Amino acid sequence: MADTLTFAGAINAGLRAAMERDPKVLLMGEDIGALGGVFRVTDGLHKDFGGDRVMDTPLAESGIVGTAIGLALRGYRPVVEIQFDGFIFPAYDQITTSLAKLHARSGGELTVPVVIRVPYAGGIGAIEHHSESPEALFAHVPGLRVCTPATPQDGFDMIQQAIASPDPVLFFEPKARYWDKGEVGVERVARQLAAPDGALAGTAEMGTARVAREGADVTLVSYGPTVRLALQAASVAEESGISAEVIDLRSLSPLDSDAVVRSAKKTGRVVVIHEAPTAYGAGAEISARVSEQAFFHLHAPVLRVGGFHAQYPGAKYEHEYLPNIDRVLDAVDRVVAH
Repeated sequence: MADTLTFAGAINAGLRAAMERDPKVLLMGEDIGALGGVFRVTDGLHKDFGGDRVMDTPLAESGIVGTAIGLALRGYRPVVEIQFDGFIFPAYDQITTSLAKLHARSGGELTVPVVIRVPYAGGIGAIEHHSESPEALFAHVPGLRVCTPATPQDGFDMIQQAIASPDPVLFFEPKARYWDKGEVGVERVARQLAAPDGALAGTAEMGTARVAREGADVTLVSYGPTVRLALQAASVAEESGISAEVIDLRSLSPLDSDAVVRSAKKTGRVVVIHEAPTAYGAGAEISARVSEQAFFHLHAPVLRVGGFHAQYPGAKYEHEYLPNIDRVLDAVDRVVAH
């Protein structure tokens, strides 16, 4: 059996499951309490768990993350919401200088199981600082896990995996997908609530990519907001006789290189798709790993389709900036032509 939930509703259900399982799980963020967050991802949790576990905070991201670090060191599992992607930078120092380094700095004696939820990417017609894709900035930092679900089921599963992890996790949520609907296994809820020590029964290991669609001619590597775009492009390509395999990375750090390389060796052609600028982005790292580990299987260079190396534009022009199906199909045609 399964329930049909929105992507936001699935993350809400995952948060609820984690809070019911472990009283040390706390939620913190701006307007996440009675309001339920600007995207209503925490809707109803303040009412059911109270203000001691679902806490509205001042508009001070550095202070929010710093407080979460202190709580984690005292045995709690804080889940922080950064209201919008562009607001994370006041906390960048706390995240990269303290949160990412405390475990190693203490010789492994300290753990800081903080989850930072970040609604990110574009597609909602928002103003400046509300449509950024800063995931590569954090994937570059050792000591942080960086993951991003693309489906309601993964939203439900992965938020619980993040909370159960002893490592700090940046949990990037593609905000334009919050209203997408999908089936979420309700039987899995009961198994997870009963699982000891935060183990999540029936889920893929954290950091494992998935094959979202099987194919033979070209591999489309995507994550978060671009997985749906990759699947749409694969469907259109099929009409022209091109069989595209779609990889949903799920995680950027660690990166499931084995899954990507395995697919690259199978198809011989790779296109990487993400909303962030292609320059110095996740696609560059993926391209390098494919070239290093599957070079003699490739029939064409690895291509990247992403945002441009420019400031994210105003809402009127964001459709010109974001990768679209025509740009993806153009890249597919170019690699298949080799």
